[in-house]
Amino acid sequence: MRAKTPQPKKQASPECPAARAIECVGEWWSILILRDAFQGFTRFDEFQKSLGIAPNMLSRRLAHLTEAGLFARRRYSERPPRHDYVLTEKGRDFFPVLVAMFAWGNKHLTPDGKRLLLADHDTARPLDPIVVDAASLMLLTPQNVALVPGPRASRKMRERLATIRALRPDPSPAEPIPAEG
Repeated sequence: MRAKTPQPKKQASPECPAARAIECVGEWWSILILRDAFQGFTRFDEFQKSLGIAPNMLSRRLAHLTEAGLFARRRYSERPPRHDYVLTEKGRDFFPVLVAMFAWGNKHLTPDGKRLLLADHDTARPLDPIVVDAASLMLLTPQNVALVPGPRASRKMRERLATIRALRPDPSPAEPIPAEG
């Protein structure tokens, strides 16, 4: 049995979008529920059957994702009361994150070969997702992306970014280490 990794108890920084995103959906079951929602699942029993998740855990995760605005509940039965869980715009906007996780997992965590592929819906041609800027279509890499203060950045955040720039004037990451294999 694997030891559980301790999770930080501190609330995410309101200025760090990555920390806020992890706080919102960075839990195992939440991401798998979202994955299944993108496959068309909307009902409690569908999620439960697909994931093999305990009903109380599924209820908590769906409630959290609904409160966080990723799902909207829509009643489809009065007796007994039953609801669909439908992705909202905020939930649908998680799709590129899931695609990136899928591609990363296939590249780095399947040593004996890929079991699932992302493919074009119409042609079944395998897809290899990348991250690009919507305006310029420039490929985004650690070498050409920088963190800069946004219009609502606090003084503390501006100071933090200035400190980072002073410590690392060249923000390029270290040379990659070849993967073992």
